[in-house]
Amino acid sequence: MLSNSELILAIESSCDDTAAAVLKGRKVLSNCIANQTIHKAYGGVVPELASRAHQSKIIPVVHQALAQANIDKNDLTAIAYTQGPGLLGSLLVGSAFAKSMALSLELPLLPINHMQGHLLVHFIEEEGIQSPQFPFLGVTVSGGHTQLVLVKSHFEMEVLGTTLDDAIGEAFDKCGKRMGLAYPSGPQIDKLAQAGDPHRFAFPIPNLKGYNVSYSGVKTAFTNFIHQQSSKNERFIEENLNDLCASLQYTLVQIILTKIEEVAEAYPLNQIVIGGGVAANSELRNQLLKKEQSKKWQVFLPPLKYTTDNAAMIGIAAYFKLQDKQFGSLTDASLSRLNY
Repeated sequence: MLSNSELILAIESSCDDTAAAVLKGRKVLSNCIANQTIHKAYGGVVPELASRAHQSKIIPVVHQALAQANIDKNDLTAIAYTQGPGLLGSLLVGSAFAKSMALSLELPLLPINHMQGHLLVHFIEEEGIQSPQFPFLGVTVSGGHTQLVLVKSHFEMEVLGTTLDDAIGEAFDKCGKRMGLAYPSGPQIDKLAQAGDPHRFAFPIPNLKGYNVSYSGVKTAFTNFIHQQSSKNERFIEENLNDLCASLQYTLVQIILTKIEEVAEAYPLNQIVIGGGVAANSELRNQLLKKEQSKKWQVFLPPLKYTTDNAAMIGIAAYFKLQDKQFGSLTDASLSRLNY
């Protein structure tokens, strides 16, 4: 059995956040993130710029994580890193650093699946976090993924449904860009929606068989609607911004919520575990809490600090891998696509 004195350094670099964390057992001692603001000017993440930024930020972030945890690198037990999925150039920076450090310190390596980390964050030992019991329905909602996953154990996960096109976070950002909002648009839409009417404008909810979802249709419908109305009134967006944001957000959330209900009823599963950046969305959180009452679900929502990409989630996944002695090697490849 793994001792709670084991110290794991975890590195996350799958997209545009450079992150490092130190965990002692299941407790987070530090969780440091360096954001890349350069992408705002382009309205989305530019892979080449992201990988270059990781190279400049990774050493300071790791140093900060060790300092905040008040430990020396020689105290570490293992080093974990994100193997995938993600932007290949970004993944390679984190992988190369982790492998080099592990080699120099003669420590075991723990390659981690980024998506598993989003769901396993609920097993961090911390006040305010309650861990679910297996099996449960895991729902990952982010800028790059929208998936419904049957989670049977820490590393036995089966994807039941996924997006056929855009992820929910991508739909937020692209529709936000159409309204003139800066990247990333999701948090801004959420904030503006608080003063809007979610039923002012109706947008289509796709009727798909099975448990997959689609966001391209509502994105196209929203874009066409904005174009039509703006051609009649050039101030349409400005005059209706709050209602547009509220109506869009309501629709995007209903699409995934409908599929969560279908899966939960079919299997059946009453523990609903949410992970990913869009898990911070207030409409999604509120709707899930309402369903918790009406459907008799037990909903697990991550603390906001663990919703976006972070290294603590990589560290907690690594804790269970270390416990099972699932070690990686220096020859493990970084993978832009990685299944559960």
